[in-house]
Amino acid sequence: MVFSPFAAMIAPIAVALTVGLLGWTYRALKPPPPKICGSPDGPPVTSPRIKLSDGRHLAYREAGVPREEAKYKIVVIHGFGSSKDLNLPASEELVEELRIYFLFFDRSGYGDSDPNPSRSVKSEAYDVQELADKLQIGSKFYVIGISMGAYPNSCFLILLNGRSYFGNGFSHFYRLAGASLVAPFVNYWWPCLPANLSNDAFSRLLAQDQWSFRVAHYTPWLFYWWMSQKWFPSLSILAGNMAIFSQSDLEILKKWSEAPSVGQEKIQQQGVYESLHRDIMVSYGKWEFDPMDLINPFPNNEGSVYIWQGYEDRIIPFQVNRYLSEKLPWIHYHEVPDAGHLLIFESKNCEAVLRELVQR
Repeated sequence: MVFSPFAAMIAPIAVALTVGLLGWTYRALKPPPPKICGSPDGPPVTSPRIKLSDGRHLAYREAGVPREEAKYKIVVIHGFGSSKDLNLPASEELVEELRIYFLFFDRSGYGDSDPNPSRSVKSEAYDVQELADKLQIGSKFYVIGISMGAYPNSCFLILLNGRSYFGNGFSHFYRLAGASLVAPFVNYWWPCLPANLSNDAFSRLLAQDQWSFRVAHYTPWLFYWWMSQKWFPSLSILAGNMAIFSQSDLEILKKWSEAPSVGQEKIQQQGVYESLHRDIMVSYGKWEFDPMDLINPFPNNEGSVYIWQGYEDRIIPFQVNRYLSEKLPWIHYHEVPDAGHLLIFESKNCEAVLRELVQR
């Protein structure tokens, strides 16, 4: 047999290429570790925080009338790419008239709140409950969930009924006095949605968003790579694609650009993966319950549940939330004709949401 130097080189070259490819794949798929607030390599803690039972910290902000003087106490759950520093455009006169106390907080991984590697729909609801307990906001409180911040609200309603999906431990959820889901997030893979409805609503999204949500649902382990790669367009909202906003949304965004709110620079400070990416993976992953499992938590009319949906919303198609409210008639459904996804950030809509929530 004739010895070939070239043949002898093939094996080590192949091994080197394989090892190199595996190393690149591992680095591409593995998200960087979060920069925990208060850690040596992380940003400083700049907000008041509570310590949760699992050791994580949750940052919060209080607004409105003093807690001790309030007639109504409302926990506000922010949406995707937002934080506790969001501003609800309700007039001081209305807040004083109704005696409202607001409790805002950074959901896990956002702002000054520690990331939660076990984050789920359920964990978000428990964070709200524990925050309310730690701050002793009283025997009853209301919750407003905005956009992607509405999915903890849905879990609250399940827990309020003591359903068996999550085991024991929800004895304190009776404290919920009412809930508003504003432009609430929908998961296109919910079993309760008819195929024609979910397919039609999903097809209304931009193609790049459809692919991003598919990756989050079917292969969440690929999501960090998908959001980091440059070959294909990923999530439109992060790419600055304004086509996803209605005319009324664009007007609101213009106002925000002229007067940026405080704290925007802190939203992703612990890492985009633990804030934005994990939010999408939880939202579009497999839920532990179906919305049709919800039962009226206020059978004696001691409270109410509302959905507020913009007819012009291009981010959450109105058809899905309209369908859910028809199937769950105890939910009070408001479809605002000229509003988009940011409907609560228009003063007249915000005040309507607040008045109906606490005064019905």
